Amino acid sequence: MAKFLLPLLLALAASLSHAGEAAPAAADPALEARMARITAELRCLVCQNQTIADSQSGLATDLRQQVREMLQRGDSEQQVIDYMTARYGDFVLYRPPVKASTALLWFGPALLLIAGVTTLVVVLRRRSRLADDQFEADPETDTTPADEAR
Repeated sequence: MAKFLLPLLLALAASLSHAGEAAPAAADPALEARMARITAELRCLVCQNQTIADSQSGLATDLRQQVREMLQRGDSEQQVIDYMTARYGDFVLYRPPVKASTALLWFGPALLLIAGVTTLVVVLRRRSRLADDQFEADPETDTTPADEAR
C-alpha cells in the first residue's frame, strides 16, 4: 500500500505546485486591453521599477483589479489615472507632469551634469595655470637599492 501511496502523494503535490498564467478576470477583451494600457502607465508602489501591469506584488494585483472594476463601472481612462494620482501622488505615474513639485525630477539630472562639467572645466583651467614645480613628483616605482646608492 505504501508503494502506491507515496507516488500518489508526490503527483498530487506536483499538480498543486504547478503555476500558470492567470486568465484575464474580465470576459471583455476590449476592457482588458484598456486595463492593460492604463496599468502600463502606472508605477508599482512596491517594486518602483516596474509598472503595475508587469509587477507580481500583491499591491499591484490589487491595483490591477481596482482599475478593472473602475473600468467596468464605466469610468474613463483619465478618471482612473486621476483617481490613482489623487490617492498616491504623481509618483504613481511613469511620466509625471512637469510642474513645480516634479521640477527636480525632470531637470535634476541635467543640472547635475552641468555642475559636473563646470567643475571639471574650472579644475582643469586652474591646473593649467600652475607651474611645473608646483606639482609633486611622481614616486619612482622601479627603483632598486643599487639605484639609490648612486
